Amino acid sequence: MNTNFLQTPIDYLKGVGPNRADLLQKELGIHTYQDLINLFPNRYIDRTQFYKINQLQRNNADVQVIGQIIDVKEVAQKRGKRLVARFQDDTGEMELVWFRGHKWIRESLKIGKDYVIFGKTNWFNGKYNMPHPEMELLEDYKKSLRSAMQPIYPSTEKLSNKGISNRVINKIMQQLFTETKGKFVETLSDNLISELKLISKSEALFNVHFPKNQELLAKAQYRLKFEELFYIQLQLIRKNLIHKSKIKGFPFTKVGDYFNTFFKSHLAFELTNAQKRVLKEIRNDLGSNAQMNRLLQGDVGSGKTIVALMSMLIALDNGFQACLMAPTEILSVQHYNGLRDMCNNLNISIKLLTGSSKTLERREIHESLENGELQILIGTHALLEDTVKFKNLGLAIIDEQHRFGVAQRSKLWEKNTSPPHILVMTATPIPRTLAMSVYGDLDISIIDELPPGRKSIKTVHRFDKNRLKVFRFIRDEIAKGRQVYIVYPLIQESATLDYKDLMDGYESIVRDFPMPDYQISIVHGKMKSADKEFEMQRFIKGETQIMVATTVIEVGVDVPNASVMIVESAERFGLSQLHQLRGRVGRGAEQSYCILMTSHKLSSDSKTRLETMVRTNDGFEIAEVDLRLRGPGDIMGTQQSGVLNLKIADIIKDNDILQHARYYAKKILTKDPSLKNQENKVILNTYSQITKYKNIWNYIS
Repeated sequence: MNTNFLQTPIDYLKGVGPNRADLLQKELGIHTYQDLINLFPNRYIDRTQFYKINQLQRNNADVQVIGQIIDVKEVAQKRGKRLVARFQDDTGEMELVWFRGHKWIRESLKIGKDYVIFGKTNWFNGKYNMPHPEMELLEDYKKSLRSAMQPIYPSTEKLSNKGISNRVINKIMQQLFTETKGKFVETLSDNLISELKLISKSEALFNVHFPKNQELLAKAQYRLKFEELFYIQLQLIRKNLIHKSKIKGFPFTKVGDYFNTFFKSHLAFELTNAQKRVLKEIRNDLGSNAQMNRLLQGDVGSGKTIVALMSMLIALDNGFQACLMAPTEILSVQHYNGLRDMCNNLNISIKLLTGSSKTLERREIHESLENGELQILIGTHALLEDTVKFKNLGLAIIDEQHRFGVAQRSKLWEKNTSPPHILVMTATPIPRTLAMSVYGDLDISIIDELPPGRKSIKTVHRFDKNRLKVFRFIRDEIAKGRQVYIVYPLIQESATLDYKDLMDGYESIVRDFPMPDYQISIVHGKMKSADKEFEMQRFIKGETQIMVATTVIEVGVDVPNASVMIVESAERFGLSQLHQLRGRVGRGAEQSYCILMTSHKLSSDSKTRLETMVRTNDGFEIAEVDLRLRGPGDIMGTQQSGVLNLKIADIIKDNDILQHARYYAKKILTKDPSLKNQENKVILNTYSQITKYKNIWNYIS
């Protein structure tokens, strides 16, 4: 069946017509024959078994029975009437009941003919009955395409209300298979099909819609899931290869004075093996003539910043400028302070640009950027403004990238005639499954060990009734000269409520930790930037021992002396957020603690989250659990939801198929990057069709 035929609008299919077509488009996004074929069932009802009336059980299950109607009558009831038919087989008798549509049903029933009936049974007045059964004459049942495993398709309330039932969709699907004669163009190469022992495309489509048994259904689903994930991976990997061959980066040919001086004289500690490995990967990219597009993942405190700085120094050694963009002002200020101290001895000019930079300061920054005097610029979204022009930006580093949309990233590209090298950093460990799908076009580096001397943080879960003990523990830690964070949840919809929680909490802490013995800072979203900064600075300098805050401190605040993190209403936080918050302590050499406070009422998901936090400090393990609990849609942050709009595969449940698909996509493209070989002709054709009608970014929103 040629592929163009499958692009026929759905209105033309017999049994659809303009009204149904309109509903199918609006409710399920079905515009063409192709879309209909790809409407895969959610589940199946196994109709391989027939029951005799004397075998029925009182279990409210769906069953099917073959028998005949012997008479039909209307029975009066409190409201209106019901239609009752006596139905029998060679073992006994039951009733079929209808509460509506009497006239039409009565006219269509044939007495004394063999019927297949299907539905849920009830036990009433000493015999079984089946309300509103699905019915089909046995001779029609034998002729129809419909299989013994009955597919249940996705639906919406509106479709059901307008009479487009599962049965109607099933009928339309049968019509489509009749028109296409069930023959579909093969979309995978012979090599792949034989190597993976897959069934053909036509067999797979037929058996996913009309499976004869469980085994054929499993083969059909495997084949279609593999294909879907294979073409997504093919597109991502190919995009990466084309990117490397077509988009020329600035070749940073030398590692010079800045890098070497810093490495030999100013690096205060030995790099971990993971940091060395990642730096090597980055150096290879920067020297390769192609534009670098790398994602750097590393848990909180694993030392990404030092890797970022050393990458920037390579850009400077080659006569280029570098920039680092962070999502919040607090974080960009912190990056600036940390990097400025490290660059002090190297005689490097480095500046900070945020929303609160003064006009005069901005003007100076703009001038020194354009004439090349300014070598490193750190900042927030302010870096994306049109007035910010670089002389020669060679490397752009983006921190916590999921908070920036794709469009914002591309703005950085336009600052140059040639795109700069891009390094994306995240402390939110992205499970491998998701990284392969959503960031499949980026090369990935992982810092998977913590610097030596870091003690792992002890995490405990305590209920509200243990609060007095927790306060006693805080006093002991403060007496040792340590500092404490107490964090309250922030949930946008109920900002007023959250503010009240925070203030109530603050007041009770002030009562339990009175001045002058204790000093307390407070930071929340309603404060002005300058006030926040003032309170943060007091805490950083050790003038206050307790910082009460909402989650503004989630990302990147670095106070080595803070050794206790208390999270109030911890059940209201997601796993990755809890993990990020825990990473705020454990920055110094002392033993640190994270205490998760909750009420007694916990959902099972909340329990799983808390148990995971207590059990492990491994960000990747936490991210995998998070992915299972939340699904892929939520992990990526809201601006770039990263929902993979998949038709049949599920990247969590089908992780092993995804790994397979990526392996084969890579293997084929390594041998034949442009898919020109005869054996890959089918793959190239399918790939061209997919990209023509549907780009990869439709899958990844």
